[in-house]
Amino acid sequence: MSDIATMSAIDMANLIAGRQASPRECAEAVLERIATWEPHLHAFVDLDAEAALEQADEATRAVTAGAELGPLHGVPVTIKNLQAVAGYPTRRGSRLTPDTPAAADAPLVARLRDAGAVVVGTTTMPEQGWTATSDSPLTGPTINPWGLGLTSGGSSAGAGALAGAGCGPLHVGTDGAGSIRVPAHFCGAVGFKPTYGRVPYTPVPNNAHLSHAGPITRTVADAALITAVMAGPDPLDLVSLPGSIPAGIEPGGLSGLRIAYSPDLGHARVDPEVAGLVRSAVDALAEAGAHIEEVTPAWGVDGPSLIRAMWGLSVLNALPADDTVAAQMDPALVACARDFAEMTALEAVRATGRRLAYAAAVNTWFGEQGWDLLVTPSASVAAFEVGRMQPAHWPQHPWDWISWAEFSYPFNLSHGPAISVPCGLTAAGLPVGLQLAGPRLADGLVLRAAAGFLECRPFEVLPAPPAVP
Repeated sequence: MSDIATMSAIDMANLIAGRQASPRECAEAVLERIATWEPHLHAFVDLDAEAALEQADEATRAVTAGAELGPLHGVPVTIKNLQAVAGYPTRRGSRLTPDTPAAADAPLVARLRDAGAVVVGTTTMPEQGWTATSDSPLTGPTINPWGLGLTSGGSSAGAGALAGAGCGPLHVGTDGAGSIRVPAHFCGAVGFKPTYGRVPYTPVPNNAHLSHAGPITRTVADAALITAVMAGPDPLDLVSLPGSIPAGIEPGGLSGLRIAYSPDLGHARVDPEVAGLVRSAVDALAEAGAHIEEVTPAWGVDGPSLIRAMWGLSVLNALPADDTVAAQMDPALVACARDFAEMTALEAVRATGRRLAYAAAVNTWFGEQGWDLLVTPSASVAAFEVGRMQPAHWPQHPWDWISWAEFSYPFNLSHGPAISVPCGLTAAGLPVGLQLAGPRLADGLVLRAAAGFLECRPFEVLPAPPAVP
């Protein structure tokens, strides 16, 4: 029972359904582990233990009464603080947002509650989710459990830190250029960005249709289950996809899959230790029955200039009106917005056209070349110090974090599914992620391959709890 806090959502739900543990006991175990870690992680915007226990007690009464139980009945979950959770303010990591509590849950949160999940609180993020680091002017930095003083990644900063520390099984994030997969990579967790529109995202962000909602978990099976619970159309999201997706993992594992491997997409710099761990993981894919070939996709080299144009277009919404407003914001976000302040309407339209052509190139490449999936590093570096945009040994820039995150955004631009799974630890004991990506709508295949990889290369280690003073 002492391991409840770190068990999978599926195991926890089965324990509850079998009356081997109550939702109250599960919530207490998770909250106890959070209490140990949170003073060091700073992963929550709002953590409400009392409300969580009240939900757990209600869930316990339903079990006792013999009620029909949902697939996540009694399982704790956290929500990134840009999806509305009734009763909590949606601050988006910014001092400029109102602290008025949300009147109603976002659709994905309502679906989690309908499935029986217990909402523990809302988690941290950098301002407006603009960066893949974990610093926020609202809450301060969120810390990586594998290295206190290191970034947990962003923008799903708190979700990644909590998943990596084993503080409950389910954490909902969002991803506009890697914001689920980068924290998973830095924190030793599973981060799944489903096909764009699988999970309704409200309000729909005005950022060129880059942002996806999805989970950070510790197992691929949990990622599949929670995604299935959240998926489906909603009238508040005009681009949400019809239909449902399976809650489990497709059979077959890695056997027979044709997987392309690109160590750098033809342009990306990668730290040698990260590159070595990823190459070893690719060897494991081959040993498990996948056909692997190293490639350089023709579309890869077009990504860097395109994402910076699209990112500049999206952050213009954050351009401060004056220096007084700017003083309350993340200085790097201000620098980024000001660098693109002179972008013209014609430049924006042309960038959007390039983006559409890029998405078509990525998605057709899989079919034309006969590849089921593409594997790459999840990011070019392991976790580095908070307060930085780039590691100290990398070229410095006032805002360009994308320089070390060149692998994730192609699948935001293309709307295809992609997942980061842990594939090893550096000599300093920091996690590294392997990214598996597919064409649009290939969610099941991406999850199947990721589960197959972790079956042959399990990653079950957790960081040591922080020392008690």
